Amino acid sequence: MKPISHVHGRAIPFGRKNVDTDVVIPAHWLKTITREGLGRGAFEAVRKEPGNVFDDPAYAGAPILIAGDNFGCGSSREHAAWALLDMGVTCVIAPSFSDIFSGNAFKNGILTVALPQEQVDRLLEVARTDAIDIDLEAQTVTTPFQDRFTFAVDPFRKHCLLNGLDEVGLTLAQGDAITAHEARIARDLPFLSRAVAA
Repeated sequence: MKPISHVHGRAIPFGRKNVDTDVVIPAHWLKTITREGLGRGAFEAVRKEPGNVFDDPAYAGAPILIAGDNFGCGSSREHAAWALLDMGVTCVIAPSFSDIFSGNAFKNGILTVALPQEQVDRLLEVARTDAIDIDLEAQTVTTPFQDRFTFAVDPFRKHCLLNGLDEVGLTLAQGDAITAHEARIARDLPFLSRAVAA
């Protein structure tokens, strides 16, 4: 997982409320055995709408998505986070998120920023013309127009995102402690490591 400290760039001004994971990535895209390419299917139904923001060249490769309240509701599919990452999105800003989506996003290296609706509305306005900056260390979202919004983030999630630690990375970070534990078990309780005769 790539570390996140700053996310800077254009933001896709989506803004819709109650966008479920089936809208983020439709079920027929879930047959794949790889994460690559899911970005092509992201927001497929929305992309069929004329003038949708996802096909606007101004937002191509945008690392930020600004959504409405209750983003990521619906099923627990982790593919929604994978599709966003494959699109290049590393931060989603919304007034609120589904708990399961928020957890899946975090475990895959996507920062979810919850802000009050009026601040999200301001960012939607700015996103139409200018870049936005998110500083995870300072827990701020800023614009070129002196807007400065602070957001809360769980300290554990912040630590993991800043250091690029997923569950495997967290385990590997404890390598010395695991090795010492295994050596102590082998020394003090050798019968636990003996092969059982058939």
